[in-house]
Order: sequence, then C-alpha cells, then structure tokens
Amino acid sequence: MVVRALLIYLSLVLLFTHQSLTAGIAARKGYNKTKAGFIGLIPIFGLIYYLKVEAIRQINPTAIKKLLGIKNIIGTLAIFAELVLLAFIVLVPIVYTIGTSLSPTSGILNTIWPTEPSLINYKFLLTGSRELGGRELTTDFVNWYWNTLQVAFLTMIGAVLFVTGTAYVFARYKFKGKKAGLLTILVLQMFPTFLSLIAIFTLFQTFGLTNEPKALVIIYVAGGIPFNIWLIKGYLMNIPKELDESAKIDGANKIQIFFKIILPLSVPIISFVAVTQFMAPWMDYILPSFLIIDSEKWTLAVGIFDFINDPGDTNYPAFAAAAMIVAVPITILYVAFQRYLIEGITAGANKG
Repeated sequence: MVVRALLIYLSLVLLFTHQSLTAGIAARKGYNKTKAGFIGLIPIFGLIYYLKVEAIRQINPTAIKKLLGIKNIIGTLAIFAELVLLAFIVLVPIVYTIGTSLSPTSGILNTIWPTEPSLINYKFLLTGSRELGGRELTTDFVNWYWNTLQVAFLTMIGAVLFVTGTAYVFARYKFKGKKAGLLTILVLQMFPTFLSLIAIFTLFQTFGLTNEPKALVIIYVAGGIPFNIWLIKGYLMNIPKELDESAKIDGANKIQIFFKIILPLSVPIISFVAVTQFMAPWMDYILPSFLIIDSEKWTLAVGIFDFINDPGDTNYPAFAAAAMIVAVPITILYVAFQRYLIEGITAGANKG
C-alpha cells in the first residue's frame, strides 16, 4: 500500500513537471499555453512535439536551453513535489470521509473506499430511522439541521445590521466617549465567550431561555460585535468623507447617505462578516451543548457528535455523512461570495 502510494506520488510529480516544461516551451515559441498544458499531460510526446515544432515568433536562442536546464528542472520538480504532497494531505481525508459516509456498516472504515458503497447513511439522516444489526436506529438530524439553519441565518442578519450601523457611527462621527468605547470593545475582543458560560447559563435560566435554540443568536451576535466593529470601521475609514459631503450638498440626509452610498461601497466587508457569522453556529459545540438539553432542539455540532460520543453505540458512517451534508451550505456561501471575501479580508485589515 505504501509502495503503491509512493509510486503514484512520484508519477504525478513527474507528469506535472513534464506538463509545466511543455507549456513553458510552447509559450516561448508563441503557441497557446492552455492547449499545450493539455498536450503536456501526454508523457514524453508533449515535450518532444513542442521541441520540434517551429516557433511562430522570434525567441532568444538560449530561452529553451535555460528552461530545460538542470537547475530549472530540479526547481520545478521541487515545487510540484510540494504541491502534490499538499494535495494528498488535503484530498485523502476528504475522500476517506466520503468513503466512510458510503459505508453500509456502523464501524470505522479500514480502507479509503468501501467495497460496497451505499447511500443508506444519507437516507438514514433524512428519514430519521434505519435498521442495523437487528436494532432500530433513530435520529433527529433534520430537526438539528433546521435549528442550526435558523440560528445561523438570524445571527447573520442580526450581526450585519447591528455591527454595520455601529461601525458607521464610530467611523464617521465624533462624540464624547468615542475613544473609550473603542478601547472597551478592543479589550472585550480578547475574551472568548465560553469564559462566561456560568454567567450566561444563569441569565438564560433566569429568563427562561435555556433549551431554546434561537436564544443562541443573542450570544453569537454579541460575541461577534468587538471584532466585526473594528473590522468594518477600518474599512469605512477608507471611504472618502467627501462622498458624504457631496451627497449632503445634493440634499441627501444621513439615512440616505448610509443606505445609498456607504452600504453599496461596503459590500465586500459586509459579505465577509455575513459569511463568518453564518458559519459560527455550524461550528460551535460548547455553547449549544451547555444551554440545550432536549435532543430534538440540538444544533448540528452537538447532534452529529452524539453519533460517536457513546463508545458502545458509535456510528461513524452516519457521522461522516452528516459532516458532508453540513459542508454543503458553507461551501456554497464560500463559492458565491469568494470575490467579496478576499476583498473583505484584505480591505478590512486597515489601521484606523
């Protein structure tokens, strides 16, 4: 198994190195680099083909020799050796998780892929019941998913509305206590939410909010305030105040300036905050496990952990299938807002 994996690894490194050299030669001779990249996937042929064809543009006579030099080839090999290794490290656990989710048994999968893959675990999660080994297994996965989706959506909306307005005030207006308020928010950012678990539990119990999933929104929104205010404030500080002044001259009031000028220009940073706040309930285990006792009202993090929490009654394939389903909304969000996320991460990190 190890020898086979090593041979596959070396073959991929050599193949991608061959492809890179082929594309490099083709580009220097004036040919389409993308097409050459596909031809370069044919071992040996691609390299020989582009070495023999006539150049369609004038090139430096030493360019090809330099590209095929020992130093360049070794460097290219080293780069692809690292990239292929990183790809293995990232992809193998994902493939193993997918394989485990397709296993018809309830134990740990000993191979990377099951011999008889089945969708029985996904059916079990969506229908809520399954017979295994003479036992009737049940789950409230759909309820957990719905609970988490509601909490995540409300957290995203609440955080964006509250934090954006607060950050706008700190970025655009001068008032007494502004500096002290910002410093207080900065200090609060240093303390994680779970440090106040006992106080939170006491307050929730006093107001009858324990065992209520939607009550978690209060904690998630409040916990994200310090970091997100500083993040959005730093972004808004880079929007010229002259735009506000021009709008005032044209007769716009403060509300119109905020909604018609500031918000459209702040889409990247707001998208970043929205996605990160949406993700918080999907990943958090500590708070829901502490505040929600009824299994039907669990969030996903608590619910799917229950599949492997009891040593005598584990269901690893169901856990893996649940993990794959949980990854769907987060993946969709990242793909849909990828451009805004990158802009938000870079643009929000400004001193201000």
